[in-house]
Amino acid sequence: MSLPQEAQPPALTPQFCFHPTALQDFLRLSRATTDDPLLATLNALIPPTPFSPKNPSTLRPTRSSHRVPSATCATYLSGALFPAWHARTQALTYCASVATSPDPDDPELLARQAEGMRDRERVVDERLDPYSGRFFPQEPRTEELARKVRAERGIEGIVRGRSWDVIGGRCEGGGGVGWEEAVAKWESGRGRK
Repeated sequence: MSLPQEAQPPALTPQFCFHPTALQDFLRLSRATTDDPLLATLNALIPPTPFSPKNPSTLRPTRSSHRVPSATCATYLSGALFPAWHARTQALTYCASVATSPDPDDPELLARQAEGMRDRERVVDERLDPYSGRFFPQEPRTEELARKVRAERGIEGIVRGRSWDVIGGRCEGGGGVGWEEAVAKWESGRGRK
């Protein structure tokens, strides 16, 4: 059985997280190589029905022959899908921790502080211009990163749920547990090795 090539996990650094597209590009590429072609990959893992010219029923495979054997599914899950999910989880968790940490290297910190000082010094007559009193401070990049990580975690939950539905429909014995429980079981099994 040939497993698909997975997007290589990135070096987890604050620069990776703060880069405008690096995190999203990694997640997109990883999803495109594992979750998007999941149905086609599982279909390729179905053993072919043996053909017998003497038995015409082999021309019409039964519904049970359209399912991937449970051992083959388990190998695929533990060798390709779960490691990809794990790498994405690690990247999101790391970037979430970066987003909640102080950012001493924020290149816009001085500009935001100066803007705040100018705003405090500004005298506004709201009777003349009711909109001049509004102040829209620039958001720190840690808050922007935290928002991006929250959005990507939501997307990740949807992608995994849909992938798990496909697995439940194509694998023998699939669908007995949720994807969260299956990943937790896989991770606990990895820790013992």
